[in-house]
Order: sequence, then structure tokens, then C-alpha cells
Amino acid sequence: MSDRFRVTLAQLNPAVGDLAGNAAKAREAWEQGRDAGADLVAMTEMFITGYNAQDLVKKPAFYLDAISHIRQLAVDCADGPALAIGGPWIEGTQLYNAYFILKGGQIANTVLKHHLPNETVFDEVRIFDSGPLGGPYSVGNTRVGSPICEDAWHEDVAETLAETGAEFLLVPNGSPYYRGKHDTRLNHMVARVVETGLPLIYLNMVGGQDDQVFDGASFGLNPGGTLAFQMPQFDVAITHVDLHRTPDGWRIKQGEEHAHASEWEQDYRVMVQSLRDYMGKTGFRKALLGLSGGVDSAIVATIAADAIGPENVRCVMLPSEYTSAESLEDAEAAARALGCPYDHVPISQARAAVTETLAPIFAGTKPDLTEENIQSRLRGLLLMAMSNKFGEMLLTTGNKSEVAVGYATIYGDMAGGYNPIKDLYKTRVFETCRWRNENHRDWMMGPKGTVIPERIITKPPSAELRPDQKDSDSLPDYPDLDAMLEILVDRDGSIADCVAAGFDREVAQKVERLIYLSEYKRFQSAPGARLTKGAFWLDRRYPIVNRWRDPS
Repeated sequence: MSDRFRVTLAQLNPAVGDLAGNAAKAREAWEQGRDAGADLVAMTEMFITGYNAQDLVKKPAFYLDAISHIRQLAVDCADGPALAIGGPWIEGTQLYNAYFILKGGQIANTVLKHHLPNETVFDEVRIFDSGPLGGPYSVGNTRVGSPICEDAWHEDVAETLAETGAEFLLVPNGSPYYRGKHDTRLNHMVARVVETGLPLIYLNMVGGQDDQVFDGASFGLNPGGTLAFQMPQFDVAITHVDLHRTPDGWRIKQGEEHAHASEWEQDYRVMVQSLRDYMGKTGFRKALLGLSGGVDSAIVATIAADAIGPENVRCVMLPSEYTSAESLEDAEAAARALGCPYDHVPISQARAAVTETLAPIFAGTKPDLTEENIQSRLRGLLLMAMSNKFGEMLLTTGNKSEVAVGYATIYGDMAGGYNPIKDLYKTRVFETCRWRNENHRDWMMGPKGTVIPERIITKPPSAELRPDQKDSDSLPDYPDLDAMLEILVDRDGSIADCVAAGFDREVAQKVERLIYLSEYKRFQSAPGARLTKGAFWLDRRYPIVNRWRDPS
């Protein structure tokens, strides 16, 4: 009986729907494991399809194609270590989230996910059927238990595996990032180790898919909950992990422990990675955005430069008569500091033409928000024309504070394909700008140093759609607004909670009203990077028509 068991962990970045490409990545990882003398090469949850594939997995032609790729992988990887890989499985009329153990040219074992997550970004209950509690599978003389992702967040699956002879636990995951998520994962896995007395290896994928980013950071725990190793966060990595047999059972050999970055760096990396993968996986090589001279467009330009390279990010200033000289200077300075192409496209003539065209219809009315929004919609029109002409994805630049209360113009500055800062409150935008000016990492494609001029960060925010306009004319100051939004949106709190936190009841009621009234705008908005469990996409789903207001 061998005293060593080697697992090759493939912390990779699959693409949803790229069955052949994902299979090729699995074969390459298997070859590396084979060459390293692995007993088992492990991929992540639903790796063959990419994750989260949502209703695509329910399409018969798709899941049958995915299963055929699994079967071919078994043939291709027959001579060497076992290969464990996630994918869909069909039995009769039931569709499962499965983990396949490929050995000897065939599917030797199929583990079926038992606990199906049905919260936040997950709808697995409506997609998959729940598999039964099962036992471990054998690789050589070793019995391995694999709770699939959510299964490891509940004690019954791991306990059943331990009771039926599992010698260690290998947990394949598709676990996306939100702020503080790693500590939550670690606490759950420590609980499984303490309950079962077994070593546990937690394997997570990396990469962006729509609004979600999978942050890797795979790790191993020995009995007692001590950390044996930790793989890099966010980076593709293949690691060979050894377990050695002791009188008390298998133990994971101590390996490298990669430290996690600060919360600010993690959030920024998510915004960069989500945009990089969203563009790369949809086929876009270049992006453009309206660069106003304000803080939001400056940080989006910086994220884009770090994601795809500054030479691939077109920055466009579209001034009106209300655009200040400072904004003109700041926009050009930001583009120059980043090294991005910069275009200057005035909208005054176009605005005058629209005003003249509408004059007979608007006769007898007073100018109001309508005329202000014409400017924003003209900018959206012109930017989309450039996007069409040059094949560049238009990025939107609304922060979470604006998205929450509808302080944005639908079909205007909301136009575009992706919003990197959609889940970043305005107060965090300022701090993120400061963090990026002071920090540079090798995964950033933009330049080092101060890339966002200090005046952009310190000047009062303004949409500049009328003379001397300030955001504070229409909204509470951002520190107060963001604090109330965190209560009402992120914590699902009440007006009473806002009052208890020291805010005026009428102001809190106004903020709540704006949140509900702008639901229709969010329904039509571009996706954006998810940083919290209160993101405006799949985490929070409200009706557009809604007459209820909090009476507290």
C-alpha cells in the first residue's frame, strides 16, 4: 500500500459554452499531472461547460454535447492518473450537477450534487435535480469523498462520506467572489474537517463570467483545521499536492501559503478581471468610454487600461456649453497619464439641432430635466455610433450610488455593454482612485504612478448638464447616501433602521422611493462586476411595478 497520494489541482479559467476549449484545458492539466506522477488530477465544478451556465445547461443538445466531451476525455486520458471533472449528467428525465471520475478510458464513478443553492446568484433548484447522498470513490487503494461545492456547506454530505469510508475530502467548487467570501468558505470547511476528522482540499476556479468573478484561492486543511497550503487568489495555477499516510490516516504535506491581498486590491482585481474576461470571452479587443473629467469615468478608464491595455481604450470627451474648463483639462490629463487614445467631440451643434427640431412640440413649456437629458442621450448616441463603426465595446460609468437611486439617464450615460463599477459606491470610488494611484501590480496592463489627477478626486461631483450643477443639489451628500443605501440595499434594512443610524426619516424615505422608482432603469442596464451580495443583477431581483413603501 502506497504511503503517498499526489493530487494535481487545476485552478483554471473555463469559458461558458466552450466545450472543446475547456476539454483541451483539462487534457493539458491531466498531462501535467501525469508527468508529475499524480494519482488524481482534479478539475472544478461544472468545468466542461463553464460556470455559471444557467439555463443553457437545460438545453438537451447542450448537455448531451457536454457529456460526449466528458466521454472523449475519458478515452484521451486513459493511460495515466484518474481525472476528476465537473459537468452535467442525465438519468432518465433528471438532470444533475455531477462530478465524474475518469479512469481506464471510461467514466468510472459519478458523484451527484445533493444540496442545490437557490440564493443570491444561484438558481440551481430550477435547473438541476438533487442527487442522493452517496459514498466515496476509489483511486487506487485510496477512497476519496467529493462534496460538490454547496454540499460542503452542510454537514450531512461530508459525514455520510466519512461514515462510508472516505479517507480525505476533495471539494470541487464554482464559488464566485464577494467581499469577505474567503473567510466564509474557510469557516465552513474548518467545520467539515472538525466534524469528520478528515483532511480536506478545497478547489475553486478562477476567471470572470458575466457579473461574477471566481477568485480561486484553493486551499487544504488538515485535521484540527490547520492550513496546509493555499493557492494564489485570482490566478490560473496548477499545483501538485501530496498527502502522506500516517498512523492516524492521510495528512496533507505542508505547501506554499499564498497571502491574500487587501480588500481594496481584491475589489479592484475583480473589476479588472471581470472586464478582461467579459471582453475576451465575447470577442472584443478594444473599448471606448465617455471621459468627462469626473471621478467615475476616470476610474473606469483606468480599470479598462489595466484590463486590456491603454492602447486599446478610446477615451472621448463630448463637451457641451456647460462643461467646465477644468473638466476639459482633467479629462485630457487622465487620458494622457494612462496613455489612452483621446478624442474631442463637442455636442453643442447637435444639441442645438435637436432643440430646434423639438421646438414646435415643446412650444409653451419651460425647460427642465428633459433638456438636460438630451445632452446625455446625444453623448450615448455618438458613443454608440463610434462603437459600431470601430468595433469597440462601449463601457458605462455609473457607480452603485447612482445606479441605486436612478441618478443616470437611460439611453444616455447608461448606454453600453459593461459597467465595471456598477457595484462600487461613490465613496469607495474615491478611495479606489487613491489606492490605484499608490499601487501597481504585475496583472495591471496600465502604467505605474498617478494615473488619476488629484483634482479629479477632490473636486465636487457634477453631471455638468446645467450651470453650476452639483450632485449634492439633487442627492444627500455621498457619505450619507451610501450609508443609507448600504442599510436599504445591502442589508435589506428598513426606514426605521436608517433612523436608528441617525438619518432623517424624510430623507431616508426619499432615498427608498428613488430606489424603487429606478428599478426599470436597472432592468435595462448593462451588467457589471459583482463585489457584494447586494449587487444589482442576480443578487437583488425586485418587481418594476411596485407600489409598496416601508411604513416604518
